[in-house]
Amino acid sequence: MKRENRRMGGVWKAYGIRMAVLALLAGPAGAQDIPFSPEATESCLAAATAEGGGLAAREACIGKSADACIDTPDGYSTVGMSYCLDQERQYWAAHLDGAYGALLEMETGAEEALKELGSAAASPVAALKEMQRAWTGYRDAACAYEASTWGGGTGAGPAANQCMMLLTGRQALALEDRLRMRSGP
Repeated sequence: MKRENRRMGGVWKAYGIRMAVLALLAGPAGAQDIPFSPEATESCLAAATAEGGGLAAREACIGKSADACIDTPDGYSTVGMSYCLDQERQYWAAHLDGAYGALLEMETGAEEALKELGSAAASPVAALKEMQRAWTGYRDAACAYEASTWGGGTGAGPAANQCMMLLTGRQALALEDRLRMRSGP
């Protein structure tokens, strides 16, 4: 019985951490008046790509639009920072979803072709799904930890949002690179 209670306690603790992270991402009330545009990030990405920059050059673009948003009169408050960081996180989440969906479709086709040939190779579809599930858990835990380092202070929200934006951007770029590599030149 004690063992079951400990296990359930761990489940509820993990659930509580996940809910706290989601609450931080819910978006602050009244921040909708703060202007946000993904233009700074997109310009940076275009320049990095035109210059032949690799993944590190593109990763340096993560946060450019959030920084521009924060540099507005209402953006430099805890509420404003959280809003700006979350807006850019949403931008990267859309890129991540697009790249993941395209990779999933590509891997599904490759897996079907391998099955037709009688291959017993491991499922790339299952591996991709497991990788993304594991990454999501890592992201949530890493950002909950980041928020916890603020000792309950008001900086926890922006810190968690910045973490979510950064990790989501990195994963989006990594999956986009993988997609380019799998698609060929």
